[in-house]
Amino acid sequence: MENTLILGATGKTGRRIVRRLRASGHRVRTASRTGSDVAVDLGDPATWPAALDGATAVYLLEPVLQPVPDRDARIPKFVAEAVSAGVRRLVLLSAHGVGDAGDDHPLKSAERAVRESGTGWTILRPGWFAQNFSESFWRPWVLSGTLAVPTGDGRTPFVDAEDIAEVAADALTDGRHNGRIYQLTGPRAVSFAEAAELIGKATGRTIRHVDVTPEAFTERLASHGVHPDAARMLAGLLANIREDREAAVSDGVERALGRPAKPFEDYITEAAAAGHWN
Repeated sequence: MENTLILGATGKTGRRIVRRLRASGHRVRTASRTGSDVAVDLGDPATWPAALDGATAVYLLEPVLQPVPDRDARIPKFVAEAVSAGVRRLVLLSAHGVGDAGDDHPLKSAERAVRESGTGWTILRPGWFAQNFSESFWRPWVLSGTLAVPTGDGRTPFVDAEDIAEVAADALTDGRHNGRIYQLTGPRAVSFAEAAELIGKATGRTIRHVDVTPEAFTERLASHGVHPDAARMLAGLLANIREDREAAVSDGVERALGRPAKPFEDYITEAAAAGHWN
């Protein structure tokens, strides 16, 4: 049986992968800066050997949005050490559009390192997480009743983090996913105005989407302590939605799992029932 190391084990995808693997009887080692089996900081190679000891499969992600020293080299260096330690399978959480981006995309080097690692590998390129409405990012704004984001009438097919986790867990334990790149989205594109309306109906709240400029959005995030570079990056990504550059639906979930991706409405029903907006 493989020993699987999950980086970002306390995050939206990581904890869901851990739950699935442990429920299936797999040996799992959780890793994050705090609150896991081992403490791992991608910026501190001294924390890597203990996490990689005995691991044969690894779930990888870059948790940092803002530029940090040597950021683009962090995952490539970790991949090299993982392979040297005996890891035989890598699953990378990348991002939508990395394959179409220029060489300056921060995850380009991570994808290249995984593909050239000489191990079995799978790359996941998800779109916007549905759970951003209920677990981070936009939850406080949902609770305030106003989603002020620079997306206009643009639409995007929000993908459920449960789907991402299921694909990742399968890829970590089944070699049929080796050498595959999965574009992961929900089954249909939704605007922020429609998302606000659907969440409002499910919760009995009055929620509205207010379109703002990327500059105003950036300033608001920065005023709440978000690193300015990270705020600008997020504003730019949301502006892609405004221009309908992220409206395409992909069949990656179905190709990986043999079933359709979960509808956004199902996510809202489940999140409301779980009390995420109480």
